[in-house]
Amino acid sequence: MSLQVEIEKKLNDKVLSVSFDTEGKQGITGILGASGCGKSMTLKCIAGIETPDRGKIVLNGRVLFDSGKKINLRVQDRHVGYLFQNYALFPNMTVEENIAAGFKCRPGQKMTAEEIKRQTADYMELLHVTELKSSYPGKLSGGQQQRVALARILASDPEVLMLDEPFSALDAFLKEKLQLELLELLSGYDKDILMVTHSRDEIYRFCEHMLIVENGRQAGFGATKEIFKNPGTPAAAKLTGCKNIEKIERVDDHTMVLPNWNTTVCVKGMIPENTTHIGIRAHYLRLPENGQRENLVECQNGKILDDPFELVVVFEHDVWWKIPKESWQKEYQEKMPQYLVIPEESILYLHG
Repeated sequence: MSLQVEIEKKLNDKVLSVSFDTEGKQGITGILGASGCGKSMTLKCIAGIETPDRGKIVLNGRVLFDSGKKINLRVQDRHVGYLFQNYALFPNMTVEENIAAGFKCRPGQKMTAEEIKRQTADYMELLHVTELKSSYPGKLSGGQQQRVALARILASDPEVLMLDEPFSALDAFLKEKLQLELLELLSGYDKDILMVTHSRDEIYRFCEHMLIVENGRQAGFGATKEIFKNPGTPAAAKLTGCKNIEKIERVDDHTMVLPNWNTTVCVKGMIPENTTHIGIRAHYLRLPENGQRENLVECQNGKILDDPFELVVVFEHDVWWKIPKESWQKEYQEKMPQYLVIPEESILYLHG
């Protein structure tokens, strides 16, 4: 299975420009970015709901769109399954009728009424909505609507499944429960899956590969865990949750200055020549050991953001520090440190 996308589209205040290929990649491909960056527009262009200004979209060898050759298949001819944020169920149809509608959209297949009824029952059982078969969408919870919408899409047998912010309308408790259910349901799905989200946690949990989009521009594409480990660019580091991203002045192969933090950092390893910034995730900063005087960040005027299980402390010069509450109480005696250390092994070298 493969999906090749290389498109550009002018939006109100930016140009959406992305290029990726899922061939040879297993699992779900995530598209991560802030609201309004162009994530959903990318899916709409693949589905044919929106038309790119230029580029090419190829699904399993079938050209869906090619601006150069003036090819632009209709939505119904693309064989793409799109789970919208609001699920887009037919309000005047029951659960059973909504799912049955999916079978009627299968490309090149004509099924008898009996076959549709039997397979609809199978999909209702698979998605745990059999007891809701006679209910209308307006009577369903968000989680129930999601399962019905997914059943309808799978019933249409799409060549690619696209999930647009599938958990955005759910409360926190239900969200985690449905994430586990969806992971189980999709584990045996053998076709391409794209998932759009602004949540780095969802990307990390679900997606083997990820595309990062910032303000319409592609800021990274690759294996998810590798990108979290080595984001490469400030934009990618920010979107994967890194709070401390600082511009540097490279002195030599092992020394750099962080002007905003008013500190010099010395490392044993080589600082890449193209490094323009470094990133330090907030929970990696720690106390100096044994009178350590190198690679220190001064901590001034800390302001505490109190989370349920950890503290987030923001110091002057935008220094972010995260610490478990238990450590804050036992190790720090609830006293602000004067300095924190930047451990060499925690440094993310960034460029661009």
